[in-house]
Amino acid sequence: MSNAPPLNELTLRVIAGLKQTPKRLPAMYFYDEEGSRLFQRIMQLPGYYLTEAEREILTRQWPRLLDAFAPDGRPFELIELGSGDGSKTLDLCAAFAHAKADFVYVPVDISPHALNSLIRNFDQRLPGQQVRPRMGDYFYGWHRHSDTHRQIVMFMGSNLGNMDRDEALGFLRMIRSHMQEGDGLLLGLDLMKNPHTLLNAYNDPDGVTAAFNLNLLTRLNRELGMNFRLDRFSHYASYSPLDGAARSFLVSQDSQTVHSTRVDLSLRFEAGEVIYTEQSQKYNQAMIQQMAQDSGFAPALHLQDPQGRYCVSFWQAIKPAIVRHMLPNASHA
Repeated sequence: MSNAPPLNELTLRVIAGLKQTPKRLPAMYFYDEEGSRLFQRIMQLPGYYLTEAEREILTRQWPRLLDAFAPDGRPFELIELGSGDGSKTLDLCAAFAHAKADFVYVPVDISPHALNSLIRNFDQRLPGQQVRPRMGDYFYGWHRHSDTHRQIVMFMGSNLGNMDRDEALGFLRMIRSHMQEGDGLLLGLDLMKNPHTLLNAYNDPDGVTAAFNLNLLTRLNRELGMNFRLDRFSHYASYSPLDGAARSFLVSQDSQTVHSTRVDLSLRFEAGEVIYTEQSQKYNQAMIQQMAQDSGFAPALHLQDPQGRYCVSFWQAIKPAIVRHMLPNASHA
């Protein structure tokens, strides 16, 4: 019997992904300390419009969101999945609080560091606001606190676009299964646009996005004892106007073999072979309408930034009978 310690989730996912054809790495592992720092730089790049556009919609069009969340003044719970430090939502909550809205903010994140930062920020700027942080999986411990409160779920940052269609539908249906009819879902979704604009967002001339992508290999070298040489891989970004998917890859520059000193893993790469690291789906109105319908929602409000680059879409949960018909095919994201 082996006395080796059990493999952690990162190791299991990485091994499974790198044994696929084509090889894949989970995008969720971009965000170690260095990856998070690089992503902060990406969000400040001139060509990376997503964060700016979403923030602009939330800060300028919040009255329309508040009218959609509480048209009759009914109290609501604002549940943000993957809240991080809440920096974007803080402005939205401040606007709601200034308008005397009756709501509770429920940030959900797996990072205790992010939630602690969020709590400090809210205590300093909105000391009277009710905040009920929840650490862990999006769906762990989700329950209705009171029948008097409507639940509004937020999933922002174009994060839904990191899932393929089946994953996204499974995730949306899982959200719907936790809701009651009339509850709401707020999504940040990037829109299909000029391919050159999109390529510039995912392949900046300063190489910050390339460093972000390659940092995945640095993390594997550190945590799995791999011997990836970063100078033998390059970042490649693509966008397909036909299906609206931006994709990122790491390309092997020559034939090589990569090993691990900690797990039983030896990988052969041919020259030009890729590791598929990320998808970022872009949407049009028809796709958004269909996605809502297929997951048990009805679109109620669609807000865009002035340039029409990005949208914040608010959906309402419709009758449970429709969802029950859909749920047998639902999957966990």
